[in-house]
Amino acid sequence: MSYTIRERCYYKNSISEFTSEAVDKVLGGMLRLSEYEVNPDTRNSWKVEITTLQEMFRMYSNWDGGIAFEFTIPRIGKRCDVIAIINGVVFILEYKTGQQKKVSRKQQLAQVWDYALDLKNFHSTSHNRILVPILVNESHDMPEEQQIHKAVDDVVAPLEANTEGLGRLIEKVLKLYSGNYIGIKEWSNGVYNPTPNIIEAACSLYKYHNVNDIKRSDADDLIVTTKRVMDIIEETKRSHSKAICFVTGVPGAGKTRVGLDVAIEEFNKGEHAVYLSGNGPLVNVLTEALANDKAASDKITKKDAEREVHSFIQAIHHYRGNMLSKITVENGKIRIKEDAVENHEKNGYAEVENVAIFDEAQRAWTRKELSSFLNNADFPMSEPSFLIWSMDQKPDWAVIVCLVGGGQEINHGEAGISEWINAINNDFPHWKVYISDQLKEKEYAEGNVEMMLKENRNVQIYDELHLKASIRSFRGEELSPFVHYLLEMDIERSKELLAKLTNYPIVMTRSLSKAKQWLRDNARGSERYGLLASSQAKRIVPMGLALQDQKGKMEIQWFLKGVDDIRSSYFLENVMSEFKVQGLELDWAGFIWDADFRYNPNGWECYNFKGTNWTNSSEKDYKINAYRVLLTRARQGMIIIIPPSDPDDFSRKEEYYQPTYKFLKSLGIKEI
Repeated sequence: MSYTIRERCYYKNSISEFTSEAVDKVLGGMLRLSEYEVNPDTRNSWKVEITTLQEMFRMYSNWDGGIAFEFTIPRIGKRCDVIAIINGVVFILEYKTGQQKKVSRKQQLAQVWDYALDLKNFHSTSHNRILVPILVNESHDMPEEQQIHKAVDDVVAPLEANTEGLGRLIEKVLKLYSGNYIGIKEWSNGVYNPTPNIIEAACSLYKYHNVNDIKRSDADDLIVTTKRVMDIIEETKRSHSKAICFVTGVPGAGKTRVGLDVAIEEFNKGEHAVYLSGNGPLVNVLTEALANDKAASDKITKKDAEREVHSFIQAIHHYRGNMLSKITVENGKIRIKEDAVENHEKNGYAEVENVAIFDEAQRAWTRKELSSFLNNADFPMSEPSFLIWSMDQKPDWAVIVCLVGGGQEINHGEAGISEWINAINNDFPHWKVYISDQLKEKEYAEGNVEMMLKENRNVQIYDELHLKASIRSFRGEELSPFVHYLLEMDIERSKELLAKLTNYPIVMTRSLSKAKQWLRDNARGSERYGLLASSQAKRIVPMGLALQDQKGKMEIQWFLKGVDDIRSSYFLENVMSEFKVQGLELDWAGFIWDADFRYNPNGWECYNFKGTNWTNSSEKDYKINAYRVLLTRARQGMIIIIPPSDPDDFSRKEEYYQPTYKFLKSLGIKEI
């Protein structure tokens, strides 16, 4: 038995074959391949597109080429409505209906233009093609005369037409331009391959960036660790081998910065590298911040700046999805669909990068979670296994750098570091493994790493692969161990470490208004402050606060906007959870410790709020890790807010808060 996991497009064929197929047959094929449930509006839109395009192609029978519907731009994740290759020219068609009136004409034109630019910059078989973006829109009046302007990179400025006039517009373009023939299958099999100018721009972007709102990096540890990783990469390249390297560190130690530095150092040396993260908010905020800096300093558009950032910072699901589109599964084994992807002379069927940096590698999915996401119970690999397999396809050499936060698995289905090691031991024993001694500690794979690697003869240990000091809490290097012992409920060690945090104030209160004032009084200049709470802190609503869920991109404005923007953290209204802040930081944090995590001398009690009641939660490890993330977000100081109880609200009884309050006071945390 064999089956395909992902297709890059929902339909592709030659123009002649497409025009002879029944509309319902084309539509049915698209519906089967859709990754998501198709609503009636989308279904009807697809049917209109198929019908009108067939009619148009029959009228212009002299056109030669192919067509693809719902084509995903490799690794970028954007999906084009229609690609039509006619006489060697690539037309990108974006259809808009009257239901999308909230989106301005200018925004719609910018969208289809972006698709063309992304194809030009990232899709190998589009690099040397003339690309023509066209907005197909029935809701706007069409301009009587359109100037057709082609830039030096062969991307035409966006044009627009209605369905009736689309054929005449394409014919007008074809009188000006043509290209060498390429079949739709050959074109769609093109791979992700950034153009040299994009890579050069990305290097420049990062070299001169000034993302002060996110990261500061003044620790010597970073230089030493980065150099060791670069040395491992050079040795692996020289020996034509494969290697996986684990970089560990306390929260805030600078693991993300190491990953970005390694990616850019490789770019500067002429090698392809990519920083990948499954942490959507981190990718969103980093991309926005870097793009803002680039757009402001170089006087380019924000979209152009974002495109440069995407060449070396990407969401891991785009990378994974692109590899999934290249494979089929036969009898429980993965193999490449050789007829569905370009076999590159240098890269084979692999992605273009020899170096892949996976940030927060402990959050990669188990086989069960990945299978569930793919809606296929028979998928044979966990996410770590599949990612290593993907890099193993490189014919020459490959390095995976795993940036690992100990004890920071905060969600269902996150495999932790043990799944990476199991994959190496069981399926990729020829890979060399580089770790620090710190990877053997309890926070990593429950302290089982040493035993798991005992029989592996390819392991090498370097102390430099562990970042010992937090650069986040630069006024309190003892913060991470203090939080560790607090969560271990080790009162004496916690007291001892708290006493050393003389330059890092930690205080507590039962009053939200006092906490807000404390944050405002302590912050100076543009220092950022904000409110945090667990994703299960559902009963902070009576305090007049809005806990942001995992959807949306509220974190961009929250972390980057200024004191005059109500969406920013400064307004102390929107509260961010562990899912929104992992890997990011504030100067000053107000942490609301709700009744989802309660002190008991016999061990922490964990609860979720469902309906109208608190219910017991069995996910103690995830809860502890969530609190570890939240309690280590501030660089300069933190106030812990234990919410006030309410005798008239059975979900906010004093007994839910008082034990935790007394425990924190017993550690020596001062109340204000």
